[in-house]
Amino acid sequence: MFTATLIASGTLTAGDISTAMDRLRDAGCAPGASGWIDQGDAADLIFGMAPDAARVALEGAFAATDVVVQSSLTRTKTLLVADMDSTMITVECIDELADYAGIKPQIAEITERAMRGELDFEAALDARVALLKGLAESDIERCLAERVTIMPGAKALVRTMRARGALAVLVSGGFTRFAEPVAKAIGFDRAIANVLQIEDGVLTGTVTKPIVGSNTKLTTLRAAIAERGIAVEESLAVGDGANDLAMIEAAGLGVAYHAKPIVAAAAAARIDHGDLTALLYAQGIAKQHWVVD
Repeated sequence: MFTATLIASGTLTAGDISTAMDRLRDAGCAPGASGWIDQGDAADLIFGMAPDAARVALEGAFAATDVVVQSSLTRTKTLLVADMDSTMITVECIDELADYAGIKPQIAEITERAMRGELDFEAALDARVALLKGLAESDIERCLAERVTIMPGAKALVRTMRARGALAVLVSGGFTRFAEPVAKAIGFDRAIANVLQIEDGVLTGTVTKPIVGSNTKLTTLRAAIAERGIAVEESLAVGDGANDLAMIEAAGLGVAYHAKPIVAAAAAARIDHGDLTALLYAQGIAKQHWVVD
């Protein structure tokens, strides 16, 4: 059996669910039962076959509604591996650091191209960090305090999953000076990121090698699956950029979150409209069971 979860923000109606069931029937998916997770916000549709056809039939069919299609048996996840920049926080930290150096447009353009998969991530990171040479170390703390905002739904997602026994790992192509405090604030078990090299209170324009990139993210996912002794299907990976694609494709449920086109096209699920609590609804967890501040 399979579950298609419709996720909106108070706009879902009983009529939408009925229409969705009709679309599943017309697509040959053998629909069965349906029901609310939270009325108006999320609903589950159960069906018997053709999950790819179900996704095609439902995605884009309802305004401002995200759709997650997966096996009913493995929708509960016991591992979360997440990207940080533009996923767990609302900004790209290197772009914001660049603003303190007066070169944000120059660096932001490289970041955007790297996240779209147009540039090699590691080479692009080296190039961007080199441009930050001479920036004061104190600007890192200023940037963290003034620019870094946690993504809506991030705390609820991580804290709820951990309360239910899951492991949560933040793995970022950004920097430990941001990832470690962000991970602590949100509630992750651990954080993995690049180390900016600093001497005499200023950035040297280099990072410690090897660079945390796509391969590190994939390796982290696989290692965590082995560490927990779980099936791949129990894992959830979420990110927005091209360097997240390998782990997204390898996870039991790989989610493109407000993602670049290359990632959105390849991921098993897309969240284009909702916040990160959509990933709790994808697991069938109603709002009354979320762990929130």
